[in-house]
Amino acid sequence: MNALEVKIAHLEYLFEQLNTVVIDQGKRIGRLEGEIRGVSNSVQEIELERVRSTNVKPPHYQ
Repeated sequence: MNALEVKIAHLEYLFEQLNTVVIDQGKRIGRLEGEIRGVSNSVQEIELERVRSTNVKPPHYQ
């Protein structure tokens, strides 16, 4: 019985460690997704400005 209690205590400890790792990884993933969205938006804005600057309107539209 004592051996089972020791094993259960060890498993509970491992579970808590794994849970902490999963929570930390979730937070990191969330931060990285936010950074990717920011970079993606920046690239889209830069590309849109590039397209606008290369597509000059004809004189009669200005």
